[in-house]
Amino acid sequence: MANYKDIIGAFRDKPGGIIEAYHALQKEFNYIPKPAIAEAAKVFGVSEAQAYGVATFYSYLSTEPRGKYIIRVCESAPCHIAGADQVVKAIEKELGIKTGETTADGKFTFELTECIGQCQETPVITINSVPYVGITPDDIPAVLDKCR
Repeated sequence: MANYKDIIGAFRDKPGGIIEAYHALQKEFNYIPKPAIAEAAKVFGVSEAQAYGVATFYSYLSTEPRGKYIIRVCESAPCHIAGADQVVKAIEKELGIKTGETTADGKFTFELTECIGQCQETPVITINSVPYVGITPDDIPAVLDKCR
C-alpha cells in the first residue's frame, strides 16, 4: 500500500491537483484518511478547512473508512418509481446494515446516490462503480455473492 504523502506529492504541480490527489487516495485506500487532508492543505497551499471542503464536496469521495465493495443505489425519481426502495430493503436485509453503514467485516459499504445515468433500465445499483441495471430485490443475493 502506498504512502499518502507520496500520492499527494505526485500531484503537487498539477492544476486541480488536490482533486486528482484525492481521487488517487480514494483509489488506494477507498477513502481519504484525515491526516492526508492536512498534508494536502500544506502541499497545495490552502487551509485545512478548504482542503476538507474539497474532500467532502463530492459525494464520490469519502473521509470515513469504507468497505472493499461500495454499493450504491440510485435514488432518482425513475429508479424510485421502479422500486428502488424495495432494492434498498433487500440489500439492508442481506448485509444486515442500513444505508451509510459498513459491514462489521469491512467488506461492504452501502450508500445512496443520485442518478447513475442508466435510466433506461431501472432500478440501478453500482458496486465499485460497475452498474447493475434492472435490479429486483430477488437479484440482490446473487449479485452480492459475486463479491463474497
